[in-house]
Amino acid sequence: MEKTICPWCQTEIVWDEELGPEEECPYCHNELKGYRTLTVDIGEEEEEMLNGRQSDEHDDEEAGDEDLLAWQDEGLHRLPVLHTLQKYEESGQDLLAYEEGVEKVLDSQEEVPECPHCREYMLLTGTRTVTADTFVPSVPAPLGKPVLEPPFTMNIYVCTGCFQVQHSLAEDDRLRLMHALGSGRK
Repeated sequence: MEKTICPWCQTEIVWDEELGPEEECPYCHNELKGYRTLTVDIGEEEEEMLNGRQSDEHDDEEAGDEDLLAWQDEGLHRLPVLHTLQKYEESGQDLLAYEEGVEKVLDSQEEVPECPHCREYMLLTGTRTVTADTFVPSVPAPLGKPVLEPPFTMNIYVCTGCFQVQHSLAEDDRLRLMHALGSGRK
């Protein structure tokens, strides 16, 4: 039977061989495809070690071999580091204070997007105004005019978990975009 560990909630997912693998975690509902998935094939010998049911032949092994088995068993339970913040915890950063500060800022934001990479919440860190000298608008043939004309403002968000950066249009410019696209309708 195939076993998968969800990289987000670290829950073991056992799927039915007839139905095939799950596409999303039934516990946290995160995607289980591609590079984000860790699949573990456990053979009979490893399963015995995990359950503590070693056969009589293992009882006769030398102390060095027992240490090796313990090390291998410990390695089976270890998952790759998935969260960037853990790296900073090891360097002595006060992550509790960081998380409390993040919560205060998130509570004050009107909009709190989720990071598309790790699904942590993102902080609004500022805005950027795009001007005509840095932006060439697209003019789709069906509209005959630009979809969005400069100047416009983008909100800049930073993920609190993996520190990815994301941009989105400011509220007023979203309305301008909707009006520009809606005015072309007959």
